[in-house]
Amino acid sequence: MTHDAAPAPLTAHPSEPLRGEARVPGDKSISHRALILGAMAVGETRVTGLLEGEDVLATARAMRAFGATVEKRGETWHVHGVGTGGLLEPEDVVDCGNAGTGVRLLMGAAATHGFAVTYTGDASLRSRPMARVTDPLSLFGARSFGRSGGRLPMTVVGASDPVPVRYATPVPSAQVKSAVLLAGLNAPGETVVIEREATRDHSERMLRGFGAHVETEATNEGHVIRLEGRPELRPQNVAVPRDPSSAAFPVCAALIVPGSDVLVPNIGLNPTRAGLFETLREMGADLTYENEREEGGEPCADLRARFSPAIRGIEVPPHRAASMIDEYPILSVVAANAEGTTVMRGVSELRVKESDRIDAMATGLRACGVQVRDGADWWEVDGRGAGGVEGGATVAVHLDHRIAMSFLVCGLAAKRAVTVDDGAAIATSFPGFVPLLRGLGAPL
Repeated sequence: MTHDAAPAPLTAHPSEPLRGEARVPGDKSISHRALILGAMAVGETRVTGLLEGEDVLATARAMRAFGATVEKRGETWHVHGVGTGGLLEPEDVVDCGNAGTGVRLLMGAAATHGFAVTYTGDASLRSRPMARVTDPLSLFGARSFGRSGGRLPMTVVGASDPVPVRYATPVPSAQVKSAVLLAGLNAPGETVVIEREATRDHSERMLRGFGAHVETEATNEGHVIRLEGRPELRPQNVAVPRDPSSAAFPVCAALIVPGSDVLVPNIGLNPTRAGLFETLREMGADLTYENEREEGGEPCADLRARFSPAIRGIEVPPHRAASMIDEYPILSVVAANAEGTTVMRGVSELRVKESDRIDAMATGLRACGVQVRDGADWWEVDGRGAGGVEGGATVAVHLDHRIAMSFLVCGLAAKRAVTVDDGAAIATSFPGFVPLLRGLGAPL
């Protein structure tokens, strides 16, 4: 399915209590990285719990194009890798669909191999800026040729004689950091990335798991990550925890739909990703962690969310943005059902996601009767209290899966139904979203 297909509107009606167990898909960030590092190891990596959304499947196809064997047998994905420095030149253009993470990590992984790769994607991905990744990759010796504004389709000519790099990221971005570290795998010596504030660390955790030497330390310069180049990566058995960004939707739905009680099992609670759950608890949400444990180097727990009529607006600390950047759209829906105003600052990154997420959410919430104020890197939502959102709107989602899912959750707790103009994009990250919510009792 391409997103250039006919739109598929979806409507969420005011809901009875949501109850049951919500088994959300595997973590998208970890799924991409498991396929890429498996392809760069020597031998067979086995991955269970892989997110089988379109974004990750695009990365699986790309790793085949780079010479790895990637196949699903039963419930397990098997990746036969080609070794560090062993990627092959793809015979055709690499189409990454809607996967912003996928394309940026692939550009990094291939940038220190001496061949050219042309990348493209769907209409949404072709509109997104790639210079934030190609600029640091040029320091290794890679050259990039794309459309104006550094947009896809883009050809990256890899460095045949790469040099190690020391790079300070201008904005917090796990994608940029990860692209540089993946490029550093096939460069000699030590590659260093310096972040002003730490971003999600799945790449560092997984690189260590595959046998790379990675050190991190907090210094006066910021958060410093050092990677020794040209390691021999060892194949792994990777159990992918469930995605906290996907869990956000059934969790937040349960908090705002009266009478709800939902359990979301085996959620990854990596501290660089769990900012939303911390924020919801500060707002007064009835959200508890059960059966806390560790899987594959990542902390996990079962989350129980119950209807919370006394949620109140807060000012979200700007330093938390990196740990919950994808969750601000659904947080704004909870904020609309809270008492008082919720203030979100330091979120300029939302302007350059699959859509301008601040504008898309602000426009849709206003159409549902909620007061929103926004600026370049901030927005404020005036809560209408439990059950106070009018709804009754049709919202444009701009091919953005998180905008679509957020407004469907909004409709479940509103006075009148909310329609999204196109639900097709939801499949990029959460293909089972609609049946999962219906299984909890949601009228979608």
